Amino acid sequence: MNAFHRFQALHQAPAPLLLPNAWDAASARLFELAGAPAIATSSASLAWSLGYADGGALPPAELLAAVRRLARVLSVPLSVDLEDGYSADPAAVAALASAVADAGAVGINLEDGDQAPALLAAKIAAIRGALGSDRPFFINARSDVYLRRLASGAAAAAMSLERLRLYREAGADGAFLPGLASVDEVRSLAPAIGMPLNLMVLPGMPAIEQLHAAGARRFSVGPAPFLLAYGQAQTQMHCFVQQQATAGLFGQPLGYAAMNSALQR
Repeated sequence: MNAFHRFQALHQAPAPLLLPNAWDAASARLFELAGAPAIATSSASLAWSLGYADGGALPPAELLAAVRRLARVLSVPLSVDLEDGYSADPAAVAALASAVADAGAVGINLEDGDQAPALLAAKIAAIRGALGSDRPFFINARSDVYLRRLASGAAAAAMSLERLRLYREAGADGAFLPGLASVDEVRSLAPAIGMPLNLMVLPGMPAIEQLHAAGARRFSVGPAPFLLAYGQAQTQMHCFVQQQATAGLFGQPLGYAAMNSALQR
């Protein structure tokens, strides 16, 4: 079974697919060693790690170089967050997605944001056309209805369902609804979407076990791991430069030898 088919099968497994969001080769490898069956990137975390703000500012060349580095150290499937494809031109998005596939990823996230749903559908269709039937690639279509609060209540569910059905018809394999956090709404939406449902773990959400039982198949954590790691580092560096206690710098669970060994492939 190749990497794509392994990744595809994880969406149908009895257990939920828990995808850590990495931002560089080191984080990706550590998350794999933590037991992750596959790795995703967070567009925000990846952009920040390369010195760019989130929101379409990351140059495609930088993105592709980063994907190659992650793919080089991983033995599990890799999915890449492409934001909106960094272009409003479906042909340009298709070319970038093809390059991401060539760089070693088995799939992508692609979002609609505040744009017309027809645009994302056109991008998905263009990717399918560019890759052809002989190059399987998992397209996780992200709709931002809940995240951007484009509607609320029953209207949000109906708008999301309408968009995701359009994306499925265009060739999407999965559905991503960040901001959706209701067990009842998941139970209602999941079977109607016709694709595996991905949720982003957020503070105050019901337990993954409950959401999975309601029909969600895949869970990711967005930029949370990056903010956790860099927030801790910033706190310790503040102590250091202010000549305060430096004990927090040492005695961490991850040591030099373990980190070095992780990357000796």
